[in-house]
Amino acid sequence: MRLTGTHVLTIEALLGEVRDVGLTPTGRRRVIPLVGGTVRDGLDGEVLPGGADWNLEHADGSVELWARYELRLADGSVVVVTNTATHEPDAQLPILTSPRFDVGDGGPVWLRTGVFVGALVPVLEEHRVVLEVHRVDVQA
Repeated sequence: MRLTGTHVLTIEALLGEVRDVGLTPTGRRRVIPLVGGTVRDGLDGEVLPGGADWNLEHADGSVELWARYELRLADGSVVVVTNTATHEPDAQLPILTSPRFDVGDGGPVWLRTGVFVGALVPVLEEHRVVLEVHRVDVQA
């Protein structure tokens, strides 16, 4: 058996102003709002405002990404995205992530049932991130 990957969509999320919560018992917490964006290259739609990445920097410098936000696809269906990763302080780009999708009525069920890997590239000078999403499959 062998794993293969297929690019299925690109999410380009626009970022709002970072809120520095400060030092917590588990590390330094920052909340990075997602204020809009687009979905393309396989599915078309938009990133709805209101989501965020609840970013946590640990004492060892590693950074934990936990983002949750919604997409509205061109057909009107809504998809909830939860994207996670933990990476080293000076991680090479792209950062590999684990996106999961919760699909509303009428949406693409294959997003809910698949296994996905994201390649995340922050473009901080433009206040955005680009997430290339790949579905992982097994070939016999």
